[in-house]
Amino acid sequence: MPLTFNPKSSLVAYLTCGDPDLAATRDIVLAAIDAGTQVVELGVPFSDPVADGPVIQRASERALRNGTTLAQVLELAREVRKQRPNAGLIMFSYLNPVLRLGLARFCAAAADAGVDGALITDLTVDEAGDYLRAMRACELATVFLAAPTSTDNRLKRIAAASRGFVYAVSRTGVTGTREGVAADARKLVQRLRKFTRLPIAVGFGISTPAHFAEVGEFADAAVVGSAIVQAIEQAGRERAPQAVAELIRSLLGQRQRKEHSAISTQHSAKRSSG
Repeated sequence: MPLTFNPKSSLVAYLTCGDPDLAATRDIVLAAIDAGTQVVELGVPFSDPVADGPVIQRASERALRNGTTLAQVLELAREVRKQRPNAGLIMFSYLNPVLRLGLARFCAAAADAGVDGALITDLTVDEAGDYLRAMRACELATVFLAAPTSTDNRLKRIAAASRGFVYAVSRTGVTGTREGVAADARKLVQRLRKFTRLPIAVGFGISTPAHFAEVGEFADAAVVGSAIVQAIEQAGRERAPQAVAELIRSLLGQRQRKEHSAISTQHSAKRSSG
């Protein structure tokens, strides 16, 4: 099924699968979807997550100690798809686990599980030929990362290779919560708009309702990862689904209040002019 986004701004949630364990991850994913998440990125734990900050690194270490594998994450996706048929599901992985399974096997298994697509963090468009062919053959979306440092020519290539949505990295560096949304994020989205009509999701550092509302002013979605993984880490296994649901509702709440305020202002202006 095609990925869908809200008209204003959607929330894309990242979770490290297997942290604290796979059964808990399933419950957390379902809670996140029910709280209003539009798309869930199912993170495959990896031993050397170079693009991630300490929060997600710790989660990957815990998941790997639990023996979590790519095959198990695909099976988890199948379970979620059966229970929430309309949710957006993206496999989020480094390239090595996918290559170990085999590109063709990975794509076939992902399609069979009901996954919508994948984002391979350390795979560039320059090296993605075989991957793109295998994913296209299984009608899976290929999500790529676009960085503020990318040239316009590179953004054009990223946009052409992407399906589903484009992931705009808000800043250089690794994942993790930040004080504010980088100014580069808005400019990057504006540059990407020249090359694609796909939804654009902004990630890296989105952790508060204010961040989410700000991103909603210029992008189609905000990706929240480290803040969710940290909420799981702090809440513990039993309370993690509730903690994640509360976080997501709080993030969405400010956007909804802002939209309501804007509508009220418009109505007031109409009454005044009338």
